[in-house]
Amino acid sequence: MKETFSDNVKESFSMAKKTGDAPSDRARLRRANHKARYDFGTIAAILDAQPLAHLGVVMDGAPVVFPTMHWREGAHVYIHGSRAGRKMKAAAGAPCCLTVSILDAFKLARSAFHHSVNFRSVMIHATPHVVPDEEKEARLLGMIEAYFPGRTELLRPMTETELKITTVLSFSLDNASAKVGTGGVGDEEEDYALPIWAGVVPVETRAGEIIPDPRNLPGARMPENVLPAFLRARLDAA
Repeated sequence: MKETFSDNVKESFSMAKKTGDAPSDRARLRRANHKARYDFGTIAAILDAQPLAHLGVVMDGAPVVFPTMHWREGAHVYIHGSRAGRKMKAAAGAPCCLTVSILDAFKLARSAFHHSVNFRSVMIHATPHVVPDEEKEARLLGMIEAYFPGRTELLRPMTETELKITTVLSFSLDNASAKVGTGGVGDEEEDYALPIWAGVVPVETRAGEIIPDPRNLPGARMPENVLPAFLRARLDAA
């Protein structure tokens, strides 16, 4: 996919790359800031590796967090939902926080205090805008292509009703940051003399056995692109 960036995004990531700093004070990591990553490549890779996000928004004076699927096109991330749903109504044009997290491993230490995890995460601070009607179908097709490249060619066209009842929100990556935890166990020096097993337990997401729809028509063959792109990428890298 060809990456396209707004001038603001170009400037933000250019400065972050030069200074190793955050694109804004809001996006800056304060605790464990050695785990901060502000470069676009790291942020994009994490977003592409996990389609499940969590959207934080204030509703009626209180914070609410919604699990939601997301997809990335260039320097923007998109979510979709029912036009009548409170999630989309609350988020459109309002300050939001969209987060993506991946658990990579548990780290079992010699003390309860030093148990930890390896992880990758992205936090996006943005005020999302509603994708206009004339661009909505392209973005929704982009969602399917992001998950299952080539599948849109096999599907029936979207109907006017389907498009009308769906809202798509766009989040700029202007104010995005990543946090990455790696490595092994980190115990207090004196604890290494204790006869306690310690180590790292890797965690991964994988596809299970595929279950065909019982109402598939005779002769409807399973295509090759049923495995989500982010899982296929992990297999290719293995």
